[in-house]
Amino acid sequence: LRISGMAVSSEKKVQSVPETVLKRRKQKALAYVKKVEKARLEQKKLKLKRHKIFKRAEKYVHEYNKMTAEKVRLHRLARKKNCFYVPEEPKLAFVIRIKGINGVHPRVRKILQLFRLRQINNGVFVKINKPILNMLRIVEPYVAWGYPNLKSVKELIYKRGFAKIDGQRKAITDNLMIEKKLGKYHIICMEDLVHEIYTVGPNFKRATNFLWPFKLNTPNGGWKKKGRHFVEGGDAGNRENHINKLIRRMV
Repeated sequence: LRISGMAVSSEKKVQSVPETVLKRRKQKALAYVKKVEKARLEQKKLKLKRHKIFKRAEKYVHEYNKMTAEKVRLHRLARKKNCFYVPEEPKLAFVIRIKGINGVHPRVRKILQLFRLRQINNGVFVKINKPILNMLRIVEPYVAWGYPNLKSVKELIYKRGFAKIDGQRKAITDNLMIEKKLGKYHIICMEDLVHEIYTVGPNFKRATNFLWPFKLNTPNGGWKKKGRHFVEGGDAGNRENHINKLIRRMV
């Protein structure tokens, strides 16, 4: 009799679990399964993205090496034929503001604003064309500029690159920031950004506008003579490939 009494008692206890509690347990279990599945899919997506970025980086390295090899080949061919090798016109320039603008002509001030060079030691990438060259000639006493190589582009973006997000200067902490703003233009990582700028690709303007103007240090050893042109032993104006040495001193 005691046993049957205990059986009835335990049966009552099982039946006494409220339906709402059972429902809640089921919902929690389903939510957990969904959470695990979502995490698994996110991990899979992240793995695929990393693989894609790695493959793109490999492709770019191959492309850069091919470009360098082609230049060497053309140099050798010209030497063999006793000719001068004339490289193609540069497409990319890096412009650094080196002087203040108190009392300058409004036109100079306007051009520096268009270039987004609002402070001394600010730098920007620009696409070289006739209108840009004309503007550079006007502001030449106030800027140092030249043709950056791949190493300079990478160092600037990786070491000094900040994004412009909703009008704010933000550190580029991950590739997701780039993808959110430029993903629709097939720019999803730092290497894509470097490639688009270095090769002056079709989305060059969008890529450079994504970047906040570079804030650089005063060059090691300081400026020489800001009031003179580079060819006269000063700092201002076009220094062509020598801009790369200046960038190293300022990054």
